[in-house]
Amino acid sequence: MKPIFAATTAMIALMAASPALAQDGSVQTGAAQTGDPADEAGQRTIVVTGALTDFGATKSDTPIVETARSISIETEQDFEEKGAQSLDDALAYSAGVTAEPFGFSTRGDFAQVRGLDAPEYRDNLQYLFGFYNTTRQDIYTLEQVEVLKGPASVLYGAGSPGGIINVVTKRPHGVTEGEVRLDYGSFNRAQVATDINIAIPGAEDQAQFRFVGLLRDSGTQIDEVKDDKLVIAPAVTLRPGVGTEITVLANYSKQESDTAHQFLPVTGTLLPSASGEEIDPYEYMGAPGFNAYDTESFALTLLVEQQLSDAISFEAVGRFVESEADYRQAWIAFQGNGVPRIDANGDGAWTYYLADNRSEQLAVDARLRGEFATGPITHEVLVGVQAQDVFTDSDTAYAFALGTLNVFDPQYQNVPSVEQVRQLQGNGPRNYVDSTGIYISDQISWGALVANAGVRFDNVTNAVENGATQKDDAVSLSFGLLWRGPAGISPYVSYAESFEPVVGIDTVTNQQLLPQEGRQYEAGIKWQPTGLNALVTLSAFDIEVSNLPNPASLVGGNSQQEGISKVRGMELEANALLGGLRIDGNVTYLDAEDPNGLPLTSIADWQASLFALYNFGGALDGLSLGGGVRYVGGNESNGISAITGDLLTYRVDGRTVGDLSLGYDFDRFALRVTARNVTNEEYYAVCLVRGDCFPGEKRSINGSLTVKF
Repeated sequence: MKPIFAATTAMIALMAASPALAQDGSVQTGAAQTGDPADEAGQRTIVVTGALTDFGATKSDTPIVETARSISIETEQDFEEKGAQSLDDALAYSAGVTAEPFGFSTRGDFAQVRGLDAPEYRDNLQYLFGFYNTTRQDIYTLEQVEVLKGPASVLYGAGSPGGIINVVTKRPHGVTEGEVRLDYGSFNRAQVATDINIAIPGAEDQAQFRFVGLLRDSGTQIDEVKDDKLVIAPAVTLRPGVGTEITVLANYSKQESDTAHQFLPVTGTLLPSASGEEIDPYEYMGAPGFNAYDTESFALTLLVEQQLSDAISFEAVGRFVESEADYRQAWIAFQGNGVPRIDANGDGAWTYYLADNRSEQLAVDARLRGEFATGPITHEVLVGVQAQDVFTDSDTAYAFALGTLNVFDPQYQNVPSVEQVRQLQGNGPRNYVDSTGIYISDQISWGALVANAGVRFDNVTNAVENGATQKDDAVSLSFGLLWRGPAGISPYVSYAESFEPVVGIDTVTNQQLLPQEGRQYEAGIKWQPTGLNALVTLSAFDIEVSNLPNPASLVGGNSQQEGISKVRGMELEANALLGGLRIDGNVTYLDAEDPNGLPLTSIADWQASLFALYNFGGALDGLSLGGGVRYVGGNESNGISAITGDLLTYRVDGRTVGDLSLGYDFDRFALRVTARNVTNEEYYAVCLVRGDCFPGEKRSINGSLTVKF
């Protein structure tokens, strides 16, 4: 741990001392494209992080350095240089984010922000609902990934107090260009992808088309688990008149896979087995011929921007998504909370699970934006309406203790057919969620002061087919204050709220359960050193989540929702471009407690990372070499032992893994080789008290050749 802190401290000292300057006042960095807002001296300020847009996480193009919230961005160039192959991978170098809380996965991405689950958004609208009913988003279709930390209900309605993850889809632009990319790597991962942008000749500014496509045939670190995928994503942008822009984005994705989460018994992994044997953490515990995780989805997104006058504009994003998943898995039956899942010989009872999952979403977010001045004070006022109609359906089947499997020497015998298990399938009720939110916010600038305030009114209806209907309403607030101080130092404070409906009846009060509520206080400093292409953010925060289930120690409570969880912490994130050297570093400390005062499951107290990449010049022009180190501290899972009745704790050790990146660009060609977990460290991301462990990502090496035209 100490070397990482030392490296981060040295990095900041280097940033303070380096005289490196951009020659022309603007640079495209290894991290992102830079912005160029004018500072008070008339010079152009360089921002080394990705730029926010009106369809980004904050619904505003206000620069990060002037936003009184903590925001992290990873760009398309970051994905490539850091060797990311999934959204979880892409967030591994972001402060405050636990990128792999449940280890290596093929079903989806499960990143947590500030110790709490974070919903996924795409271009301002929530993209995932329910569980395991849609195709995993592919980062090749994205321009960047944004993490808005802390409660965001004023902008987005119901959601987590930890924050949101918003991905930005590749959109057409005004230059005709394209690429074909070929990848091959560990576990026979073969992929071909293309990204073609066409600005219509003679009407380059009025009509643009973009096509992104991907085809993958891939194995994974578990021999029997594949990760095949097809993505087709065309897009068109039209500007039929002055001040009018319409963009249509389509995405068809199909994935054929299995689940890499094998739910390995804690006995024989974290804990010793009776025989002393250990389970191979990458052994397949599924049932060949039965297991599958096959998904298919189609999304159609409409973005509209209309300038109504010099001061007022209208913008809207709407989306229709239809998804389905065929999910089948066998695993060693759960016993839970200290009860062994395998006998002394290593035999465990097999459980079979089958689910046909579907989801549909129709959503829109429309707003008016006004920019005007009242004397010396300037305003950016946003007034919006957001509405969505979501339906999810899951028809499941379970078959318990149907045969046994030896975890030390798996023999896949007597596997039932899909049709046999499907005979146990029930027709689950459809769930409908309708929500409407009205919000207003104002970003105010007065000299060096930047203030913002917002309020939102939400109504949410949860209905179960042929069952109960629950209606909730909420009012959410947020505000912030930032001072653009001397030497590029900008201190800030902010407050934000969130809510999340909880469906059900309180058995004590006989009233419907109240929404979970979150609030956050945050204070920090953003530093953009004068004359340097760098940005450093230091933040401290205090999150409280209320209306949670009661702690075990509370007897005779007035309701079932008197539980309170607290998350406090600090984050340091720094990005810099010093000549040819690009550096990204972060350190995160979290003190996260559940209602019983115990640490939140799978969340480490300390995380840190440092990534550096150098672009050579002169005779070695086009060559880049870099690497990174990622540290994640140990974490624990707690529960009451079913055997002794005492508190049971499973704790996994922390890990440090390294990544490497080597690239060479020449003419129209770009070669890159990346390696993640280059030393092939074996670790468990978490072991749950219910009795299962989740291995981390093995070493993976990937080579790519990109041909640009």
